[in-house]
Amino acid sequence: MDEMQLNMLKKHRIKQNEIKLKNGLVYQDNGFTFAREDGHPQLRKVVETRLKRLLKKAEIKKNITPHSFWHTHTSLLIEAGVGINEIQQRLGHTDINTTMNIYAHMNSNMEEKASQQFSN
Repeated sequence: MDEMQLNMLKKHRIKQNEIKLKNGLVYQDNGFTFAREDGHPQLRKVVETRLKRLLKKAEIKKNITPHSFWHTHTSLLIEAGVGINEIQQRLGHTDINTTMNIYAHMNSNMEEKASQQFSN
């Protein structure tokens, strides 16, 4: 992660700690990064609803889900020339074939670009 992401997570941790203190024994600390006021994980539906509201406010008509950011992140890594082993580790895939099968189309696009660049 870069510095900006680390700083954002540090600020979020401070806020989560304040919520833990405020809610005392009601707070069940199970180590979730994004937890509700009681410490349980935030429901995916809540995140999806907020994202839809933000997309509507930004007048973005595409169907974007939280998982879309996962694929975008991976595509950007591939375009940046990050190796498939590093991407596999970052995504947490235990088998490199999983990574290869899901993102093979991106990898073939990059190979074609590389050939064109080499020819130029």
